[in-house]
Amino acid sequence: MVLNAIEANPAQVHARRIGGPLLFGRLWQRLGIDAVLEEVLEGRQFGFAVERAVFVAALHRLFVSGSDRACLDWMESYAIDGSQDLALHHFYRAMAWLGEEIEEKAEGALAPRCVKDVIEEKLFDRRRDLFTDLSLVFMDTTSLSFYGAGGDTLGRRGHSKDHRPELAQMILAVVIDAQGRPICTEMVPGNTADVKVLMPIVTRLRTRFGITRSCVVADRGMISADTIAALEELGMEYILGARERTSSPVRRTQFGLSNRIASGHRSSASCIRAPLL
Repeated sequence: MVLNAIEANPAQVHARRIGGPLLFGRLWQRLGIDAVLEEVLEGRQFGFAVERAVFVAALHRLFVSGSDRACLDWMESYAIDGSQDLALHHFYRAMAWLGEEIEEKAEGALAPRCVKDVIEEKLFDRRRDLFTDLSLVFMDTTSLSFYGAGGDTLGRRGHSKDHRPELAQMILAVVIDAQGRPICTEMVPGNTADVKVLMPIVTRLRTRFGITRSCVVADRGMISADTIAALEELGMEYILGARERTSSPVRRTQFGLSNRIASGHRSSASCIRAPLL
């Protein structure tokens, strides 16, 4: 029947993929993202399925990435429940809603509080229990460059990690827990140095999620004397990367370990104690 239909009128036969929407749709529901979005949307009259628009946009970015306009064409190849009536302006409105500011920028903060923050906090609360803490969190940043106009508050030229210094960019900071689950993201202007990102995010992490104890793991781009002093003042535990060849404490530790191995001593992890790693 399929072959006969193709031979009779190929233009009337369309194939749609189902694997991605089924898999990530189930994860979407299991994490409670759909329920949280509907909760935050309560009382808002958008006139279209905002949750579906956000899901389709997230799925598009997982598979191929690209603009909202590209997403509109891409989704035609997939069978995604509830996406049939979505148009380009619906994606624009859904993305604008996620970034909608709900409070003025707090002193020392990198960006104003927005709807996206509320969603992250509610998702975290869904998996919180009496013993939940963030005993270990990992943070890193990357730069996202973009074409065209817009992005007036975030778009800046700075050190481009994707090697496009001629384009405006923004800095994306991502925080995940020890199980690899995302906790939150922060968007900051594209000319913000990594060393200036860590402390505002650590401070917001404590206030947003009510965490009393956590150990922050970050790479060497976050290190400065001021940052370390601020972490110490807050009583925060931390693990910061350091350059192996240029850091005196690391060189001393490495030299001492090499001497122990050369002299026949068995080394163990317990003997490697650098003042700062």
